[in-house]
Amino acid sequence: MENLIAWIIRAIPFGTIIMYGAMGEILTEKSGNLNLGVPGIMYLGGFAGFASSYYYEKLMPNPNAVVCVIIALVCCLAASMLGGLIFSFLTITLRANQNVTGLALTIFGMGVANFFGVFILNGASYTAAPLANSAFAQKIPVLSSKLGVVSQTVFSYGFLVYAAIIIAVIFHLILNKTRVGLNLRAVGENPATADAAGISVTRYKYLATCIGAGLSGIGGLYYVLDYNQGIWATTEQIEALGWLAVALVIFTTWKPLNAIWGAYLFGMLYWLYQFLPNLLGIKVASYMTDLIQMVPYVVTIIVLIVASFRKKKENQPPANLGLSYFREDR
Repeated sequence: MENLIAWIIRAIPFGTIIMYGAMGEILTEKSGNLNLGVPGIMYLGGFAGFASSYYYEKLMPNPNAVVCVIIALVCCLAASMLGGLIFSFLTITLRANQNVTGLALTIFGMGVANFFGVFILNGASYTAAPLANSAFAQKIPVLSSKLGVVSQTVFSYGFLVYAAIIIAVIFHLILNKTRVGLNLRAVGENPATADAAGISVTRYKYLATCIGAGLSGIGGLYYVLDYNQGIWATTEQIEALGWLAVALVIFTTWKPLNAIWGAYLFGMLYWLYQFLPNLLGIKVASYMTDLIQMVPYVVTIIVLIVASFRKKKENQPPANLGLSYFREDR
């Protein structure tokens, strides 16, 4: 039982990171834009949030935890949305290839974060922002300690875990119950028809891509200031999580609500190698670890194959995904 609880406790924060990245990419892809720059955007958001909170703690004699959280979130959103704006300008206005631009944005985001991170590290292998970590990892009072197993598995996380679930629900309602959501889906499915109906295709694509980038950036922020205990290091773990987020988009068939359970399932599968042997009372050879960690990707491929065979419209990506819109060709 203890191993199972530990597995869940490890999987939920891990899943939250990729849930933010996936929700941001789902929003972007609903507009018809395919942004493969999610890992780079998560890098930008994570570093900007960490750097701002780190210098706030360092320079202020009596730093306040609430102010620290606000500064980190604002800087994270600003940096990641700037990455989304760069992508939007290149692919929507200049009509550059979306695949190439996204991959370039991943390299750019990682490069910028690691370049400026050198000044913070100042020769060390890592550095930390303890006040920001304690603020982002703050548990819910009373509920985190009074309900036994429920407290351990449900109420023992920072506020961004619960915010991710709320955002996913709101995102689902907007997409399926509002005119804005209908217009956004129309832009992704057939921008020429949407344009003819008076919908501003360019505006919807810009807004969806930039807001989606902001959501993805929060995933990077959560990784650094909560999941990684407020530590910035020279590892490339955020990149791997960014690609997992992209895989999760396909796994969830572009549905925000599916991102909730899908992200936690990915978390369970990712840590399968560490907890399953103890739960089953077996030993796993060290060379099998990497193979077991491939399970989330294998599951994604299986889901993609099954969805393609079933050919259900609701399980398919937007029809115009990855294609630039030329109004003159309408």
